[in-house]
Amino acid sequence: MTWSRQLIGVLWPAFLLACAIEILIFAMVDPSDLHWGGEALRMSRQGVYTVAFFIFWAMAAASSAFTALLAMPPSRDLPEHPQ
Repeated sequence: MTWSRQLIGVLWPAFLLACAIEILIFAMVDPSDLHWGGEALRMSRQGVYTVAFFIFWAMAAASSAFTALLAMPPSRDLPEHPQ
């Protein structure tokens, strides 16, 4: 599999999962009610939605990338039975 296909194979499902998480979280949480360090966030609702989406996407992409890494066949350079 080429590098670009692997990248799309990681990012596309992560994008879809980030969309679903965004919908689920913000169906229950109002961005104007969020606080960080004891103070209200100084961001617009759209800003909170955007930042949260990219955080969710990065987390899902990291999970997908780790799964893709573990699914790769072992390298042929390594000996099969270490001594």
